[in-house]
Amino acid sequence: KTAQSYLAHGGYTWNSGMFVFRADILLAELGQYCPDIVEAARQTLASSVREQEFIRLDATQFKTARNISIDYALMEKTAKGAVLPCDIGWSDVGSFSALWSLDTKNAEQNVFHGDVYARETTGSYVHSKNMLTTLVGVKDLVVITTEDAVLVANKDHAQDVKDLVDGLKAVKRSEPFDHAVVQRPWGTYQTIDMGEGYQVKRIVVNPGGKLSLQMHHKRAEHWTVAQGTARVTCDDKVFDLNTNQSTFIPLGSKHRLENTSTVPLFLIEVQCGSYLGEDDIVRFDDVYGRVPTKS
Repeated sequence: KTAQSYLAHGGYTWNSGMFVFRADILLAELGQYCPDIVEAARQTLASSVREQEFIRLDATQFKTARNISIDYALMEKTAKGAVLPCDIGWSDVGSFSALWSLDTKNAEQNVFHGDVYARETTGSYVHSKNMLTTLVGVKDLVVITTEDAVLVANKDHAQDVKDLVDGLKAVKRSEPFDHAVVQRPWGTYQTIDMGEGYQVKRIVVNPGGKLSLQMHHKRAEHWTVAQGTARVTCDDKVFDLNTNQSTFIPLGSKHRLENTSTVPLFLIEVQCGSYLGEDDIVRFDDVYGRVPTKS
């Protein structure tokens, strides 16, 4: 009712939620009206770890920050705010249907990205990654394919994706928390196959990247170099592997993988054992500070 009265009056502007400010002015105003949030942010940054191009915020410290929007915390209190009307064609791009409306469409009003083949399909948005996606006899669909999941939705329900994600979290699926390609300070890894007692990973080590010196209690590993040169430490041996060469890392062996070259290293790792979780790692040395300080 309040919003309707504002609209009927006509003397109000709508808050689009976009703010423009100088950083020093923002910090000064936050320090005046919600200093606890500023202090929590500073403590979080001070406790965080820098890993090459990443700053990984300290999650425990960050949770101490009060959960409140900038509208309530600051904009309703500051005396330095001003409101300007504007018409700039703004879109929050908050759904796949919004992406469809903004993108270039073909004659059938479809937007296709990636490897897509369609017949008798109209008004649809399709983003296909790493596979062929085909459609026939449909209209007004959103189809998104990624390495670990496929989404099919009517465009009218494209904003309900959040409800799907919340449902997956509720049943403790891993997909909402772990991306198919996992970032590490030395590069990335991606699980490409897994089954009872085995797991296959595609590992990319950046030039100069160096994994921790580590061992596993419950799995052995087979490493095959697909491209590049790998320097391998396995117990008291240190040697190089080139493209199309492989080695075996026995269960319980101290081992390390590193890329001493100037180009990325691509490696296939086959893990075999009774438990293959990421927490089965004992680190002895790590250049990225991931070894707990010994008492």
